[in-house]
Amino acid sequence: MTGCAECLAAGREDWVHLRVCLRCGHNGCCDSSPGTHAYRHAALTGHPLAVAAERSWAWCYTDEVFLIPAEGRGAELQ
Repeated sequence: MTGCAECLAAGREDWVHLRVCLRCGHNGCCDSSPGTHAYRHAALTGHPLAVAAERSWAWCYTDEVFLIPAEGRGAELQ
């Protein structure tokens, strides 16, 4: 699926960026999007890590930190 799962289910396509849960693969919209569904997913499920779908970094909702791959390993997240 390409897009935020909850937004698509509601007939919306106004998300800004997508975050993919590293535990279950849920696609949710970022905190800059109207729905903030990735954050909601993390809060409801306890799945704290999400990768940025369009970039090579991840976010930890628990610790509120960016996770950037070590040099030379970025291709795995792209």
